[in-house]
Amino acid sequence: MTVRRLNHAVLYIRDLDRAVDFYTGTLGFDIAHHIPGQAAFLRAAGSENDHDLGLFALGNDAPSPPPGVVGLYHLAWEVGTLTELAETGRRLTARNALVGASDHLMSKSFYAKDPDGNEFEVMWRVPRADWPDTDDMRPRPLDLEAAIAHWGADLTTGAAAGSAT
Repeated sequence: MTVRRLNHAVLYIRDLDRAVDFYTGTLGFDIAHHIPGQAAFLRAAGSENDHDLGLFALGNDAPSPPPGVVGLYHLAWEVGTLTELAETGRRLTARNALVGASDHLMSKSFYAKDPDGNEFEVMWRVPRADWPDTDDMRPRPLDLEAAIAHWGADLTTGAAAGSAT
């Protein structure tokens, strides 16, 4: 099996309207399909997928899994430019959703949680020619200003540039 990319993710959430508001208002997803009170299927801007994120409502009393148990840790969405990453970071901060930022050497990332505590990453992929040749892959603090100074605010890399990687 040759995997090309993640086509979509599906999350269980408590409140459908709250989750739809978060993902449309913060990350710019559009509603592709909506089943009131039950489910919504959201599409990222420019996506050719039927949907990129499915949300299934369980109700406000649904428990959250405790951190550190076996299961999904986070999803990662790639943006095309550092400008998009910076703007997303501002929107996540405005919603008090930002929980971290990291330089993974091959990507620059923000980490956030949605209203139900589902963690996700929004990342920009460093041009492959600039990937480091090191065994020390520990995350570093994100210096977005330095990254923009190095690569420019509008350099498009990765899947957004039509890469087959």
